[in-house]
Amino acid sequence: MPEIELDEARCTGCGLCVDFCPVEVFDLVKKNGRYYPQAVRAERCWACDTCVGQCPQGALRVIENASELEDQSGTGPQYGTSPMISDTEKQLCHTWSNSLIRVLGLRWNPVAINLIPVGTVMPNVAKPRQKLRFCQSLMAARRGKSFLMPANCHACPDGTHILGLTEIPPKLATGELYLRFGKLDSMEAAQHMIAERPLLAPRSIQATLVTPLKDAVLVPDVIAVIALPEQMMWLCMAASYYTGKRFTFKVSGYNAQCVETTLIPYTTNGINISLGCYGCRASSDVSDDLMFMGIHRERMPELIRGLDALGRKAIPDSRNKIYLPPQT
Repeated sequence: MPEIELDEARCTGCGLCVDFCPVEVFDLVKKNGRYYPQAVRAERCWACDTCVGQCPQGALRVIENASELEDQSGTGPQYGTSPMISDTEKQLCHTWSNSLIRVLGLRWNPVAINLIPVGTVMPNVAKPRQKLRFCQSLMAARRGKSFLMPANCHACPDGTHILGLTEIPPKLATGELYLRFGKLDSMEAAQHMIAERPLLAPRSIQATLVTPLKDAVLVPDVIAVIALPEQMMWLCMAASYYTGKRFTFKVSGYNAQCVETTLIPYTTNGINISLGCYGCRASSDVSDDLMFMGIHRERMPELIRGLDALGRKAIPDSRNKIYLPPQT
């Protein structure tokens, strides 16, 4: 359970931490004639730092307990030997990664995502040293990190329930927090957004796994690409290279990595683009010029073939600006 520290000298008792906590950890309690937030339900804390970010005085600090994450150390009977993937499948993932990086000129690794169902043997991959949001784990994986994250390693109760690891907290279920953050105009709009997004059955997933695609330890469910708009254009063209079909993507700016990059491709066996979301951009180092694409593994062979074909002429021609007159 995280430790919550309050600097009473700084605290003004404004109550924003009470209002914004998605799992209702705090109550305002009178002490020495003033009101202070007290973590009366500290066992609920996700260490999401929403209260810390909303405190105008910087009076709150959430300190994570490392032993909580170490409890699931990968030594139990539910863990298998990594990698749990055949040499052929691993080589295929490596080839896909090489093609994406080489042809598109990606700066970052494509990311392999797995949603591991309850009762399934899990690979013995490191847990993060502190709780992470799912979007933060994706951003770390593009830099070369690999993380296995059961529910107790996740720091975002919204994304975690969407991905099937937990139930939804009441404040998120009603849409109240979306109004408090100023993201939507009304409770009706918030409830519509919540009802429209896909989600997996609560506690049907026991962990998320993210790795660089080249280092996959399971056959990926979804491959995430973090790239510039021009590179996303080529990915779209590669996906339609053999059919000429256009795409209809589901994009909202809400729940970008959990819904748009992961769950929509996962549930539709398709591809989807995301522009990112408030939470992802506020809590990670992703730059303003990047977009995201999630690709179901079944779509990868044809997409990679199309991309390699485009890379022989169309991509270099476009990047060489062949339709512009020579500069003299």
